[in-house]
Amino acid sequence: MSPSRIAVVTGANKGVGLAIGTFPPSPTLHPLTPQVRNLALRYPNSAFNNGPLLIYLTARNKERGEAALAALHHDPQLHAAAALAQDGGLASIAYHPLDIAQTHSIRLFAEHLRSQHPQGIDVVVNNAGIALTGFDAHVVDETLQCNYYGTLEATQTLLPLLRPGGRLVNVSSMVGKLNKYSAAVRARFLAAGSVGEVTALMEAFKAAVRDGDETAQGWPSAAYAVSKAGVTAVTGVLARELRGRGSSVLVNSCCPGYVKTDMTRGGGVKSVDEGARTPVLLALGEIGGVTGKFWQDEKVIEW
Repeated sequence: MSPSRIAVVTGANKGVGLAIGTFPPSPTLHPLTPQVRNLALRYPNSAFNNGPLLIYLTARNKERGEAALAALHHDPQLHAAAALAQDGGLASIAYHPLDIAQTHSIRLFAEHLRSQHPQGIDVVVNNAGIALTGFDAHVVDETLQCNYYGTLEATQTLLPLLRPGGRLVNVSSMVGKLNKYSAAVRARFLAAGSVGEVTALMEAFKAAVRDGDETAQGWPSAAYAVSKAGVTAVTGVLARELRGRGSSVLVNSCCPGYVKTDMTRGGGVKSVDEGARTPVLLALGEIGGVTGKFWQDEKVIEW
């Protein structure tokens, strides 16, 4: 049976990305698999349910992506809930390669979606991202290329594929809150009214790091934090642009919380499934038409 709904989760082979696809947690889940699970389990009781759901689990590493897919197909919680089509449920999961740091990879995936689902898709959760150790110009360039520029390009490429009433969720972070910046830099973030203005902030940070005086210019010496501030800011800009054109697509960013993943070196306090709750709410839940906001713990917060 052809799917009625199509969802995409980027960076879905590990941590929160895998958990978004399934819910609740499974102690035997493959370590590369916990955001895809929650979509599969929450979908039947959501307002989006109008028939079979196909979830694309995307990852840049084929071996890990396919291992995550296999783990989900054998997940005891999914089996007990009869969530997957193989058990008589509504959800099917498919792996597709995607590296959001590579333009060619993003375009290939979009072409696949257009050819296989010409009527459009319904949900995108951009979870892909990196957190490198150390701090220098190279770390800043690599981090921003994936977390900001990659997320932005994936968002701008996939947004036109979303059907009316669709959802796009960019997973950001509380570490991107603006309390770490000078008043002048903070004001520029809050006043940004276009993608170009947010991107100019990212370029200003890169230039300041290259010059070795980012602190004097009002920036934190933290590549990941600045990249996520950029994600939160640009998500708000894109949402306002869509709303201005009369679109019913809802676009929000969120922090999953301090989750026990490779990215936090196992130091988190939330499980990956707890971290998936807010992204899945924004993807499938009743949020009162809210768009362009930053969420944590299933509510809008200031950033």
